[in-house]
Amino acid sequence: MASVMFRVAFCPALVPALALLSVAAVPQQAAAQVAGAAPPELPQPVDQPLLDAEAPLSPMEDIGVAWPDMQANQGIADGAADAATSSTDVEAESRRYTVLLEGLEGLGATPVKDRFSSLSVLKTGEKDDANSAQIDRRIRQDSELLGTILRASGYYDARVDSEVESTGTGPIRIKLIVTAGPLYRFADVDVTGIERTGERQGEFSAILGVGEDDVVDADDVTGGQVALADALRRQGYPFAKVADPDVVVDHETRSATLAMAVDPGGLRKFGAIKVVGDKPPFGAKHVGVIARFKAGEPYDQAWIDDLKRALIATGVVGGVNVTPVPSSDPELADINVSMERAPLRTVSAEIGYGTGEGLSGEASWTHRNLIGPEGAVTLRTILGTREQMGGVVFRKSNFRARDVALNGRLTASNINRSAYDARSIDLGVGIERQSNIIWQKKWTWSAGAELIATDERDMTAGALRAARRTYFIGALPLSLGYDKSNDLLDPTRGFRLGLRLSPEASLRSGVSGYVRAQVDASGYVPVRDNVVMAGRVRFGTIGGAGTLDLAPSRRFYAGGGSSVRGYGYQQIGPRDAANDPVGGRSLAEFSLEARVRWRDFGFVPFVDGGNIYAKPYPDFSGFRYGAGMGFRYHSTFGPIRVDVGTPINPRQGDSRVTVFVSLGQAF
Repeated sequence: MASVMFRVAFCPALVPALALLSVAAVPQQAAAQVAGAAPPELPQPVDQPLLDAEAPLSPMEDIGVAWPDMQANQGIADGAADAATSSTDVEAESRRYTVLLEGLEGLGATPVKDRFSSLSVLKTGEKDDANSAQIDRRIRQDSELLGTILRASGYYDARVDSEVESTGTGPIRIKLIVTAGPLYRFADVDVTGIERTGERQGEFSAILGVGEDDVVDADDVTGGQVALADALRRQGYPFAKVADPDVVVDHETRSATLAMAVDPGGLRKFGAIKVVGDKPPFGAKHVGVIARFKAGEPYDQAWIDDLKRALIATGVVGGVNVTPVPSSDPELADINVSMERAPLRTVSAEIGYGTGEGLSGEASWTHRNLIGPEGAVTLRTILGTREQMGGVVFRKSNFRARDVALNGRLTASNINRSAYDARSIDLGVGIERQSNIIWQKKWTWSAGAELIATDERDMTAGALRAARRTYFIGALPLSLGYDKSNDLLDPTRGFRLGLRLSPEASLRSGVSGYVRAQVDASGYVPVRDNVVMAGRVRFGTIGGAGTLDLAPSRRFYAGGGSSVRGYGYQQIGPRDAANDPVGGRSLAEFSLEARVRWRDFGFVPFVDGGNIYAKPYPDFSGFRYGAGMGFRYHSTFGPIRVDVGTPINPRQGDSRVTVFVSLGQAF
């Protein structure tokens, strides 16, 4: 007896293309006519009523008393007509229902149940009342949907039956009962054109992931098609094309054949970058600085995708299209870059509070491309109860290399702390290699130069009377960081190390030289899916000058939201006769906290400790400890932090409760 054959065309636009293999039986001689037909499309999730709210609904007899056998009423699973009666004497009553699936237990890890739940109209309306006609139509739709999903997973002989049970006045029980039948498997897989990749033919064939005796699964086939095209473009074939699969199903032998045509398009290397379009924010030379590839390197689509993200991340580009195009050299593919300008001016504001730091508000205006390319100028001001500042900041991103920034600033400030107050003018320049969300780097660094003129109140000048001193300070600050954490803003595993070194010279009545050094280390260990233990230590030293030779603003202090919580800002360490902190030449600190997350909210119990010492090296004595509870809201731009702490071993004058509000984790 001749086999009955079926043919279906796979279409990547319908990924996951659940219904690609679902066809009606046709004679073998008609198979070729069906081959080009588009496969049926799965219904999308329903978020609106299936029936016209204005249309009258036919009532069903015995509604709410004895629900009729819908399977007996002309076969719902086969798409029969409504089971509504012609009686007009009984008004249709709305009821709630529950949906149960039976018969899927033996299907293993196939995604039938999850996919059905995401698309089911019955599931969508399960929490709302529905009348008999609505329920009937939903059962028929979902029976067809479930059959389509089963066929897409290789069960071409699957049958779906339904049962409806009424339980008095309680919710109706709707059962969809699946008889899956045997799995269909591929008898032959023929991929043509891939031999043009030469020695790599076997490697690319394996990426397709579909072979003889594999299940006829729509997801596997379309997923393999996409993976193969992506692999070719990532490994040197920018113009690769993978045609839609051609599948022929044989119901008698319960098997199928797969044919797929591949056009690699030729092995290429990167050619020239060309900026096209009107009024781009910058030219091809700067795009080349941002790109991670150079002309002559093997083509890789991953670097094209990275370039798109990096251009958007500049804040100067609002839209971008990066496309490989044929070059005059057949071994190269040129890169056309089309960019739209983003709005270049930004006005921003923020507000914060910390015990000892007071209430502070900041506002700024930025032009991100005033001195192009990517030369941003920011006018910044701070108005607070204990700090006022105004200044201009210049930042040129991607300066001669990707993620390297040139910085400059000129600021004037008035800072009033319990340890000192300082009226200062600060001029600084620097260069840094920065980390960012697109590419979180293991190694970061910075180097710069600073000139500071500052007039400061110094409580160490006398026991009872403060004196003001003027300092002229030159500094060469350096930093080096190593980051093995898994997230830049909210790490849950890994560790970080940081070193800051600043040789400085201070001119007052004479010149004194010294070196400030600080080491920070933090670690993050997940103990449960929603609990992370985080810890931090910090050590600092100033060598080469005594405390009285140091401007008060250049000494070490401890206490506050980013130090030992539970104590006010700068309140830990040696104090003068007026009980004000005077700072010191060394410090030691630690923090330990448990970060518990529940959805977008977090709770963080913490304990901190630390002290400041007059000697150049900490001796770890006299630690002050603080403890408390933190609260987090995990927004799209990072955690918003509120920490409430109390000192465990306070001294006279220490507040019993401290509050710190800021953006980001404490460390």
